[in-house]
Amino acid sequence: MHNKTLSELSAALKAGEFSSTELTQRYLSRIAEFDSQINAYITVSEKQALAAARAADVQIAAGTAGPLTGIPLAQKDIFCTQGVKTSCGSKMLDNFISPYNATVIEHFNQAGSVMLGKTNMDEFAMGSSNETSFYGAVKNPWNTDKVPGGSSGGSAAAVAARLAPASTGTDTGGSIRQPASLCGITGLKPTYGRVSRYGMIAFASSLDQAGPMTRTAEDAALMLNCMAGFDQRDSTSVEREVPDYTANLSDSLEGLTIGLPKEYFGEGLDASVGKAVEDAIAEYKKLGATVKEISLPNTHLAVPTYYVVAPAECSSNLSRFDGVRFGYRCDDPVDLEDLYKRSRGEGFGSEVKRRIMIGAYALSAGYYDAYYIKAQQMRQLISDDFKRAFEEVDVIMGPTAPETAFGIGDKSDDPITMYLSDIYTIAANLAGLPGMSVPAGFVNDMPVGLQIIGNYFDEARLLNVAHRYQQVTDWHQRAPAQFK
Repeated sequence: MHNKTLSELSAALKAGEFSSTELTQRYLSRIAEFDSQINAYITVSEKQALAAARAADVQIAAGTAGPLTGIPLAQKDIFCTQGVKTSCGSKMLDNFISPYNATVIEHFNQAGSVMLGKTNMDEFAMGSSNETSFYGAVKNPWNTDKVPGGSSGGSAAAVAARLAPASTGTDTGGSIRQPASLCGITGLKPTYGRVSRYGMIAFASSLDQAGPMTRTAEDAALMLNCMAGFDQRDSTSVEREVPDYTANLSDSLEGLTIGLPKEYFGEGLDASVGKAVEDAIAEYKKLGATVKEISLPNTHLAVPTYYVVAPAECSSNLSRFDGVRFGYRCDDPVDLEDLYKRSRGEGFGSEVKRRIMIGAYALSAGYYDAYYIKAQQMRQLISDDFKRAFEEVDVIMGPTAPETAFGIGDKSDDPITMYLSDIYTIAANLAGLPGMSVPAGFVNDMPVGLQIIGNYFDEARLLNVAHRYQQVTDWHQRAPAQFK
């Protein structure tokens, strides 16, 4: 059961091969057996999961089931979930039981899916390795001495280790695509505004976007069908019709023009990773696509721009965590100032504190124009690069990450080197574009991801492009030996 894709599980449930209760129990048993090795889950909601599975079985028996009815899923612990701890990987929210559901959670509940639990993540989604979590580092299922990527590392590891058939993630600067690459799964960041951010604990509000993390592009399409849509409770949600993302998955790629940015294949890219990406692009040529070299000349500005904009927004968003209304509160404060200082000092980890300080500095009166305004101007230049590129090409391809998964602890003391892990993914967030990572090979037994970036609201094309590649390759079918 646990080696089936979402589409296979859906068909099997409807055919009566097994029940949702049996399927859910299988995944709960695997979590109990294997999760201690990778630390993918913060909370396992066994009681709620089995209750939801029993309800789904009733729907299936009545013939009213949808594609995701009875399917067990994992949810990143950044989505508020009524009655379940929602920690965002932080000590600050270790005692927070959400009184309401995020829109994404609502959508999955309405679809009849089963929530297995909440997955581990970098604290407040700040990190590229899933080492900043209050609950400990997540380990890569392909090699438990290495990181799974971040911040959605728990979600990626759970799917790769077959501890969930699919999961949700969020992507602020690459936090779906980079862990998908490092764990050998498929991850999709939709266009900004395509999926509601209501109830998704904010890191950087102009960059954050939720998306699916699955084994295949077909499964990502099923998940996005459920997740996407306008939400009047989210002021950044776009009121636009949601297509059926599964409808055109198998369309021909004849005539597709792929853009290869020369900036993505230069210095800093591991040669073996580059070779795997080039081999993947060669497969696209066989499928009828044409390739064209393009330039995104402001790519080098993406990382410095992001690390002004994102910390500035995080310093504002995280000001609400003050030890007064909810979350962690220090013991025996002597006055209000002491309450604020010690609650925040004890409740936040070092990476979160670092970004709050950077953001507060960039927004301060003396430096706002020099840093924050300048970063927003650079952001526009990056966006303009993509607009020009999409006048010539249909999609843009390149590596998702410059290297395969690195060792746990290797970059913990060097935040700048850590930040460069997202060098190829950040620009899509700054421009608000959709992007995805698909498995494209291995280097020294560790997965490599191919990144595909599309034009605004062109997720259907991205999924088609990814699905056609997965029809002629088997990288997405491979699983870590110890978790098969």
